[in-house]
Amino acid sequence: MRKIGPHPRRSDCPIACTLDLIGDRWNLLIIRDLALGKQHFDELVESEEGIATNVLTKRLKYLCEVGLIKKLPSEDDARRVCYSLTAAGESLEGPLEAIIDWGLENVPNTRLIPAMAR
Repeated sequence: MRKIGPHPRRSDCPIACTLDLIGDRWNLLIIRDLALGKQHFDELVESEEGIATNVLTKRLKYLCEVGLIKKLPSEDDARRVCYSLTAAGESLEGPLEAIIDWGLENVPNTRLIPAMAR
């Protein structure tokens, strides 16, 4: 498996390095939405968390650069692009499930959003 990067590292600790990649306010939410089937910019910007378009643009570019997502021409419209998870991005689905379970168990008033229904 290809190691993802390049990215600045604070240390060689796998927790610190992983947080450098996905530990900001938006990256895991974008990965969540892509894992749930969203593909286009307009679908991603509609998420209930309310990401600003300029922030989404920067995060999508970053996630492509580090190898967690890929950007491809849309099959429906050559003027549009679609985003999807790479193999490295897909491998985050297990940790996302664990975070969902932890949140449901430990954070009051959380719920599965409809697209997450198991």
